Amino acid sequence: MTAAPSHIDLHTHTIASDGATSPAELVFEASRRGISVLGVTDHDTLDGLEEAETQAKAVGLELIPGVELSTTVGFGEFHLLGYFIDRHDGTFVDRLHELTDSRLRRVRAMLQKLTDLGYAVDVDRVMVQGDRGSIGRPHVARELMRLGVVESVGEAFDRFLKSRRPAFVPREEFPPEDAIALVTGNGAIPVLAHPFSTKDPVAAVERLVPAGLRGIEVYYAEYSAAQHQILSDVADRYGLLKTGGSDYHGTDDREGRDLGSAPVPDEVAVRLRAAAHR
Repeated sequence: MTAAPSHIDLHTHTIASDGATSPAELVFEASRRGISVLGVTDHDTLDGLEEAETQAKAVGLELIPGVELSTTVGFGEFHLLGYFIDRHDGTFVDRLHELTDSRLRRVRAMLQKLTDLGYAVDVDRVMVQGDRGSIGRPHVARELMRLGVVESVGEAFDRFLKSRRPAFVPREEFPPEDAIALVTGNGAIPVLAHPFSTKDPVAAVERLVPAGLRGIEVYYAEYSAAQHQILSDVADRYGLLKTGGSDYHGTDDREGRDLGSAPVPDEVAVRLRAAAHR
């Protein structure tokens, strides 16, 4: 039996970073699918929020302005979501510009590795996408699809772009504690994204709660009901907010991340909204 689609999706991306749709198109499609609360959380940029907010008002959808920050932990990384971001905070925006520049350097290094491996990637075709905002590995993956090297974004990551794959380049140093301080300094709510990607969600939470972590993404679209329950128990144990979302990047993204596909309960938006108002 298929679960009813959720009316809440708090984790989505647009062409302002590595998504495939414009902010207005994303909001329109979310509304068409019956989503009433949408979080736009582009990587290291707020450039899509103004357009998304304008469209949200036009269609009567509640838009929660957000961001997703990618941090470094040894050879791995934690992703941090920030909710109810103040996009007029100049200090915050300046720091995001620095992170975007770091992303550009990383993507250039990956493209050079692919060239060295014998793949005729069009560097300019990929890098021009950075003019729209933040650039990342999905842009490289789509170029590999265009060349016919891979058939999907997921295959591109599995063969070339994941950690320990031949075109992978690690991120520049940015500890998760610094990301939490950046988000809380903006007045926003820091939430750990897709916690199982940290390999040990409990250890990650224990590390980050003293730094000011406020929530974890319990209802992540790719996770099973059993994983949702594990993360819900962790959130209860540490008194954390529960959030959830699809991590939607577009229709050509990895399977399981369709818009509105995460089973996010209605009370999640209520509690997140209340926390922001406090």
